[in-house]
Amino acid sequence: MKKEKELYKGLKPLMSCVDHTVSKESYELLLNKDFEMMVTLPVPSDLENYYKSDDYISHSNANKRVFDKIYQKVRKRTLQHKLAIINSFNFTEKKVLDIGSGTGDFLATCKNANWNIFGVEPNEDARAISRKKGINVCSDILLLKENNFDVITLWHVLEHVVNLLEYIEIIKTKLKPNGVLIVAVPNYKSFDANYYKESWAAFDVPRHLWHFSQFSIKKLFSTISMKVEKTIPMKYDSYYVSMLSEKYKPGRTNFIKAFYVGFLSNLKAKTTSEYSSLIYVIKNTENSI
Repeated sequence: MKKEKELYKGLKPLMSCVDHTVSKESYELLLNKDFEMMVTLPVPSDLENYYKSDDYISHSNANKRVFDKIYQKVRKRTLQHKLAIINSFNFTEKKVLDIGSGTGDFLATCKNANWNIFGVEPNEDARAISRKKGINVCSDILLLKENNFDVITLWHVLEHVVNLLEYIEIIKTKLKPNGVLIVAVPNYKSFDANYYKESWAAFDVPRHLWHFSQFSIKKLFSTISMKVEKTIPMKYDSYYVSMLSEKYKPGRTNFIKAFYVGFLSNLKAKTTSEYSSLIYVIKNTENSI
């Protein structure tokens, strides 16, 4: 936790957000100017309990309500998009590690495309669902070999990590020297984030401990001699996040407006590059494929 003290220095309060998913408690978002990154405080001592909700669908296969059905349909498309990204690299062993593998859908997609799959998922319920699909994953990254993986992926996971600086150092040790790290996170500088402000669903306090800009990601990984080589937009996120945000904001929910905000966010991002969520392709600065 010593390294994380740097991320908690000189914080400037920006806004308060409510946990709409589990507790309805209020949390503060503060800005670390040096990293251009927002921080959630306080961090609950029992953080794992804030994931215990039927609404937290990244750890379930819920398909009952409108939002869940939209999520499931979009996920099928995004899984193929994610697979296409890792397929764009030429690796002989094709060993992929998915950190925060959830219910195992991405790993199942990779397995069907002849990748050798490995996963880390701390949530026991999610691991149980994975096992039913024939996907066995471990609970802790420290159980895995070093210099072992061609590709390591974190799909909307980095924002959940408690010991952020220490954890990215550990991730690097698991990657082969010429391997590729792929990180997807929300972007608080997007149009939809600025439009919905404290009601923006991707703040998702207190589960999201960190809120990144493009500068944040570049600076964080430069501290471990890694470089962002490419950014890829996640265009569906602006629509889904906007629909959730409409539920969270005061007043009447307007799904047509949510779709328009999502569309406008993507349109503006064509010029600014500030999409609702971004995928970062990250490599060692001293190596290249």
